[in-house]
Amino acid sequence: MASPIFIIQSIVGIVGILGNSLVCFVIWRTPAMHTLTNAFIFNQATVDILGSIFMFLISVVPVPKILPPGTAGVLLCRIWVSNYPLWACYITSSINLVALTFERYLAIVYPFKFQKVCHRLGATIVIVFVWVVGFSIALYAAEIFRYREGHCVQFFDPKLRVVGIMIPGFQYFFPVVSMLVAYIHITVELKRSAQRLARIMGPNVAGAGRPGQAPESADESLLRARRNTFKTLLIVFIAYVACWTLNSSLLLAATLGLPSAPDSPLLIISVALVATNSAINPIIYALKYKQFQKGLRMLFPCRGIEGTNSVRPSTIATGLSVGNPGV
Repeated sequence: MASPIFIIQSIVGIVGILGNSLVCFVIWRTPAMHTLTNAFIFNQATVDILGSIFMFLISVVPVPKILPPGTAGVLLCRIWVSNYPLWACYITSSINLVALTFERYLAIVYPFKFQKVCHRLGATIVIVFVWVVGFSIALYAAEIFRYREGHCVQFFDPKLRVVGIMIPGFQYFFPVVSMLVAYIHITVELKRSAQRLARIMGPNVAGAGRPGQAPESADESLLRARRNTFKTLLIVFIAYVACWTLNSSLLLAATLGLPSAPDSPLLIISVALVATNSAINPIIYALKYKQFQKGLRMLFPCRGIEGTNSVRPSTIATGLSVGNPGV
């Protein structure tokens, strides 16, 4: 009988594959979404697709109790039994979320510097860096497993324990602290921008563009787009913290030598939460990200809703070109 964690991983793996594939498809097929921000979101979804695939395969592909001898057994132990590909995707996803957050941070807090330093080549370099660092840090997962006479066993020595203490820092604590500081600063800057715009446009700026009121100005549209993207990514960040806090704490405790059972309810819950994080982002985009919603309606128009088919690319292209700090 399959264990609860394997059932959860199978279900979440399938949902993650389908949901993140949809995110990639919508961004790829919608020219107005070809922005720096969406390049990082596309990369995030790509990493989560791979993570969901590995998660599903791990839950359905049985590992023999006695591993084959020689190189095959060593590779199976160090790469597959250790879950190295899965943890590499998880860590890469975490680092990419930091890169995505600071792309928005520069665009909103330092828009003029953003226009100078943020471009396609720079984004490509950062994305490649994210993959290299993520898969390099995850080598720790492979290093703590050893092949011993047909079995794959965990192995710790003092040096590995020191490195193991650093892994939760790179994977969780540093991303959380850095993103939290960035989001606080972004919140302050958005409030200042709203106050400056209110002084220029009048106290009813927040309601502009609604039925019976004057259309939004370019500055108002820009501020609204910034707020929506910020709120979406803030929810993604909160979901990341909620899904990763327990597992990272347990990993740190295990690395410090505290006893932990592989089938303990707390560990099962923590792994289930981590698995859920790979599938939850597409749901957040569908519910909160206006640009994604419009792109989705353009690709899959609902004829039963009046006005849905009238959405034109120009309505979401304003201020959204690559390198524009407005989104």
